[in-house]
Amino acid sequence: MSSAAVVDADQENFMDVGSHLHAAVPGTMDLQKAQNLPTNTLHIMEYLAANVDLAKDLVARCSAVAQRLMDDDLLGITKDLDNVIKNISNELNRIPVSTFASSRFAEPAVSGHLQVVRDRHDLYDQRSCDGYSDGDMSMVVAMERPRKRTLHNSDMPRLVDFLQGMYQESHEFGGQSFSSLPEVAEYVEPLYDSFFCPLTNKVMIDPVTTESGMTYDKRAIEDYFDKFTDGSEPVICPVTKMAMQSKTLRCNVPLKSTIAEWITRNEATRVRIARTALSMATTEAMVLEAIHELKVLARLRRKNRDQMHKIGITKFLARLLDHKDGLIRCDSLDLLCLLVEDDAGKEIIAKTRAVSRTIKLLSSSSTDERHAAISFLVELSKSELLLENIGSTAGSILILTTMKFNSSDDPVAAEKAGEVLKNLEKCPKNIKYMAESGYLDPLQRHLVEGSEDVQMEMVSYLGELIQKQEMTINIAGSASEILIKMVRSGNNAIRKAALDVLVQISSHNPNGKTLVDAGAVPVMVEELFIRKIDDEPMGSKTEAAAILANIVESGLDPEAIVVNKEGHVITSKYSVYNFAHMLKCSMPDTLNLSIVRVLLALTTLPKPLTTVVSVMKEQDSSQTVIQLMGSLSESLGIAATRLLIALSPLMGHTIAEKLCKAPGQPGKLVKSIGLHGRITERHAMSATLLAKLPYQHIALNLALLNRGAVTTVLAKIDEMQRGETRASRYAKAYMEGLVGVLVRLTTTLYDPDVLLAAMDHNLTSVLTDLLVRSAGSDEVQRLAAVGLENLSSQSPNLSQPLTEEPRPKKKNILRRLREAHAGRVHDNRRPPAHSRVCPVHRGVCSPSTTFCLVEAGAVEGLLCVLESNENGRVVEAALGALCTLMDDAVDVTSGVAVLAEHDAARHVLRALRQHREGGRCGSGGGGGMVARRCFWAVERFLAHGGEQCVREVTSDRALPSLLVSAFHKGDAATKQVAESVLRCLHRMPDYSATYESVEL
Repeated sequence: MSSAAVVDADQENFMDVGSHLHAAVPGTMDLQKAQNLPTNTLHIMEYLAANVDLAKDLVARCSAVAQRLMDDDLLGITKDLDNVIKNISNELNRIPVSTFASSRFAEPAVSGHLQVVRDRHDLYDQRSCDGYSDGDMSMVVAMERPRKRTLHNSDMPRLVDFLQGMYQESHEFGGQSFSSLPEVAEYVEPLYDSFFCPLTNKVMIDPVTTESGMTYDKRAIEDYFDKFTDGSEPVICPVTKMAMQSKTLRCNVPLKSTIAEWITRNEATRVRIARTALSMATTEAMVLEAIHELKVLARLRRKNRDQMHKIGITKFLARLLDHKDGLIRCDSLDLLCLLVEDDAGKEIIAKTRAVSRTIKLLSSSSTDERHAAISFLVELSKSELLLENIGSTAGSILILTTMKFNSSDDPVAAEKAGEVLKNLEKCPKNIKYMAESGYLDPLQRHLVEGSEDVQMEMVSYLGELIQKQEMTINIAGSASEILIKMVRSGNNAIRKAALDVLVQISSHNPNGKTLVDAGAVPVMVEELFIRKIDDEPMGSKTEAAAILANIVESGLDPEAIVVNKEGHVITSKYSVYNFAHMLKCSMPDTLNLSIVRVLLALTTLPKPLTTVVSVMKEQDSSQTVIQLMGSLSESLGIAATRLLIALSPLMGHTIAEKLCKAPGQPGKLVKSIGLHGRITERHAMSATLLAKLPYQHIALNLALLNRGAVTTVLAKIDEMQRGETRASRYAKAYMEGLVGVLVRLTTTLYDPDVLLAAMDHNLTSVLTDLLVRSAGSDEVQRLAAVGLENLSSQSPNLSQPLTEEPRPKKKNILRRLREAHAGRVHDNRRPPAHSRVCPVHRGVCSPSTTFCLVEAGAVEGLLCVLESNENGRVVEAALGALCTLMDDAVDVTSGVAVLAEHDAARHVLRALRQHREGGRCGSGGGGGMVARRCFWAVERFLAHGGEQCVREVTSDRALPSLLVSAFHKGDAATKQVAESVLRCLHRMPDYSATYESVEL
């Protein structure tokens, strides 16, 4: 059975809310009455009462057999019932207004019959209210079946007329006009004068009767009686003015009950009227007044809130949160805060979209709206039913945590946001959501204070978060202790989860000290070196090693990290030995990676570096590291290469020797360098290792030469100079490594194969080009200058005097074939025809065959480095290359003259002045070498230079003071060369002069 009604009549003189009665009755009835209706008012009321009883009977009969009704039956029943209701309406319209002198002074009989009508209406209205739907704002009542039928007469009056009249200036109803919703309700449920206290003129709450027979509100009459406390005069009744002998008060129970019933009916009517006003929503003012009226009623008593839930107000308010008017949204939130104080309201809200709409309002620019929204969430968060709903709403936790932490912007909202978050913690999933939003305090608190099951759940959440996303976790000491305890005593699953969390926590450097203080290091060392359980996976060792690596890399003093009860620290030989012993190719790559990271971190300090080198030599672990360098794991290969680079200053020859003996090495390094594509860290580290190993290791140099390293390196350099290689942050280190590989070959030019390779590839021109084109890289310029110095030092030996060769004798074919192979190197050294003599080397020179810097045009580039570069090590290398042109092995005078042509004296003196401060001219260090070489060059300029060159040097005003300072404070070598310059300047005696003996 289903029935529905839509209120749309337009009758003005209808006095009751029950104009939309809906029902269905079984059977058909002939309800046509005679048109001669009684004219007496009492008879009219009796007639109406009979019609009401008839309608009640129809509804009762319909309910009894509702299951057997057919559509045709329903149509007949509704017509009959419609006639009954129309008769009631007609009779009410026939009653003249003059019949009632006042709404408060209706005749008892009439009021009694009207009460009967209202009682009948309340029955039907309550039934209709049960079916209000939030989706249908037309007051549609839906029962069990979805079919709807309009059963009212279009001429029937309705409640909407009252509300429309209230918002129309000239409209009046029944001779009265209304300005507020309570007045409409009062018109529907009229007040009687007997309800009012004569003293306060307000409706009585607790009516009591005095000795005079008058009824007053108890509090008012007691206050009145207090005036007669002295007993000097009799108590006078304030209404009758009669003297009363007693102040005794009797409770007027019938009147009190009547008033209570009226208040209940009045408030229920006010709720229905406000609901109708909301459903119309013709203006914002109408909606705001309806909400205000509902707020007043909701504060009065819970029964009103229950009725609001029942007739759909709570659901409808949830929709108003999307209203365009901010005041309506704000007032709706205030009313919802009252309605959700009970569980019924929260259950209704849980089925709406109110939570997501409220979350959006938290970001409102209006302070009042934000406060209303957060207050509403505070109430909702008190219900466990809504905790997960709030937490899972997109952006809710993030907005709430932001609001909580920005307390300076809005202290009130921040406090309430903290209250909401505290309530949300009751749902474990919300703790996870908070952690995902970066708010880890609840998780850590439950991890510390929760039960064992809660602790396991929290660890599980942390493990899930770590797997999903990389996040920085600032852990508290108490939480660290719980995690470490789980590692020691938990089952495999819990241990695994705790270890995973500790790995992530330890990766954040500030947590390193917290973990050390919590005792994590001894537990991890035991896990790594001592604990052995057959059925336990190797993963626990891997994670323990990762935690130790993270702690060592966190920046703590490794000398203070204790690893066991015996007091061993992590830098001790005991610890390093165990770490090195764990390095095996058969171990998982992740475990080897963590151990290499620990050893690599220890090599950053001098003392631990010595210990690591000692242990590596004893255990021959460098061979294992070299094998790990070729691992398929990118990170492990890079870490192993870095470790070898760090160890090379103290055990470089050992590493080079092992590298030459390792299977596939150093060919794999050469191949790694030459791979095409984007430059990776592995490419850069491979090139850097070859550049850092001892340059003079002839076996390694020959091995590189035999595996085509020179060709590969030159090809990659050419690609980078032409911009064919894609940009990478490792390009600089890669380029420096490539140049370093070339320079290492220049240190073993005594080997014929290396010498031939240098000639064939014209390394002098290559390095000169690098010197000029690599102005942005100090290390490349330094290496190029060092290489040029090494090559130039061989020029005197390779340069040959230009002599007219004798006419060669005829050779037989066998002799010519035999000498063709043996004389390949000498053919490269043979000066070309029509060559001129180099003034510096006193022979025929060229860049490729004799490595002559003059012929290669390197002098200009080296002097440019002196002019523009402020790096002392680069300047030192450039001076070293230039000094080879003034060495005793060459024609010094010619060399000085060549340099003087390029104004070398001025460049050298400028470099000397530029690098005299900051310890650069003091004893030792690169700065000391700059000063020493500058002084050496100045001494050559003074001793072998021309007049202009000497004048350039002697006119420098800063030179004397620099010489004196070096002579006073420099090391022995610097002091000696400074003394030579001072002697040339005649500021020191010449102790090498010979004296003739004088006979006395």
